[in-house]
Amino acid sequence: MWYSLLLCGSVCFGCGSKVESSGDDFREFLENTRLGNVLTNLSNRFQTLRKIFIFALLCIFLSLFGVSRTSAAESDLGISGQLKYRTATGETVFVTGVTVSVEGSGSVTTDETGSFRIPVPGPGEYRVLLDTSTLPDTVSLKDVSRDFLNVNLSTNKDQVVIFALQDGSKVASPESTFALRRVVQLSVEGIKFGLYLALASVGLSLIFGTTGLVNFAHAELVTFGNLMGFFFNYYGFAGAIGFLAPLPAPLGSGSNLVIAAALTMVAGGILGYGLNRFIFRPARRSGVSLLAQMVMTIGGSILLRYIFLYFFTGGTRAYRSYSAQRANEFLGIFLTPKDIASMLVSVVILLIIGFGLKRTRSGRAMRAVSDNRDLSESSGIDVEKVISQVWTTGAALASLAGIFLGLDAVTWESGFRILLFVFAAVTLGGLGTAFGALFGALIVGLVINLSTLFIDVELKNMMALLVLVVVLMFKPQGLFGRKERIG
Repeated sequence: MWYSLLLCGSVCFGCGSKVESSGDDFREFLENTRLGNVLTNLSNRFQTLRKIFIFALLCIFLSLFGVSRTSAAESDLGISGQLKYRTATGETVFVTGVTVSVEGSGSVTTDETGSFRIPVPGPGEYRVLLDTSTLPDTVSLKDVSRDFLNVNLSTNKDQVVIFALQDGSKVASPESTFALRRVVQLSVEGIKFGLYLALASVGLSLIFGTTGLVNFAHAELVTFGNLMGFFFNYYGFAGAIGFLAPLPAPLGSGSNLVIAAALTMVAGGILGYGLNRFIFRPARRSGVSLLAQMVMTIGGSILLRYIFLYFFTGGTRAYRSYSAQRANEFLGIFLTPKDIASMLVSVVILLIIGFGLKRTRSGRAMRAVSDNRDLSESSGIDVEKVISQVWTTGAALASLAGIFLGLDAVTWESGFRILLFVFAAVTLGGLGTAFGALFGALIVGLVINLSTLFIDVELKNMMALLVLVVVLMFKPQGLFGRKERIG
């Protein structure tokens, strides 16, 4: 046996030396002949395709693994409340026999304690309606326009709603005044959602304009911001590392959401830079087609989504700060302080982006590359540097959008839920135009919310896509896109 092993080792050693010498001859042949150059190019192409193939297999494996982890029993969630009011003498009176409904989930009647509970299928947005015609004649709403409440169920427990009632006969209100106040309220909520979409859409539009790439993984940059904001808000910059946990905020013990948002934008920008630097720039230099790169973004989106699921789990959570606030009335519009702050910050950030694109050297270079890449490169613009800046800026803005979406709910698929609306905004405004994406996002947000005046809340997302189809039928390049010459 030992002799056999020794003999095999000798043979292998001899063969290895021969292979080594023949390998040197083969390399010399490749370097000095035209056929060798062709074979070398084919080998490089094969190496690139092999990497893409391995990457795709990894994405498929992780997606199947993630799907197996997501199978869970349906949660028993519901929306509940209690109808009551206080009389002039201080006595609490429970209102019974009043119909309360949730659009798409059914209706109930309050019991002898004025309580009600309506089961809902799971976390999401719901509209709770109070049928004022079933109220007793001696009871009325304090605000006749508040016979409905928009509820965002973002936790794994019941959501409690409160209808403000008062002792007294029903207050007559002109139907036109009520309808106008409802339109204004829905419009403001639509603008808020549109601003969030705009933050996510501007980066996607600039990436397409400068590279021609349709980035389906852009939604996961939004989710990254959503989850990293939660991480920084709870654990701080290095709170996950055990021996650093006792450090003061924002290092170890969690940080204010404002600081967490700044850290999240930096982390998102680094992620965007890394995606371009280590994945898409090598793909462009290797001659990988845009179609193949788009498939890579789809696989990358699936990969990142289930990585988020693996580490974050499938539950819905809320930030430690600013998660529950009471809405304040301003000129008949009900908004929470966090809504007002997020809208103001979004407007300021978008104005800064608009000013930067118009007035700064980097912004003008981005617009030039988006308009004509070849001409920009021949004019001395470093196109790869501009593309890197676009990826970094777009990812940071998407992360900020994820932070604002997390004010309502933190979940592992928050970006995926708005992906279709982001593409609708970019396409509606005009592919490759940052300002078009901004206005397209505002239009999509308004249409989604105002459509609930005429249709059920479950169908509101359909209206945005319907408007997109109608606009593209008459203006295929989008509202702010340029017509392209064919032929």
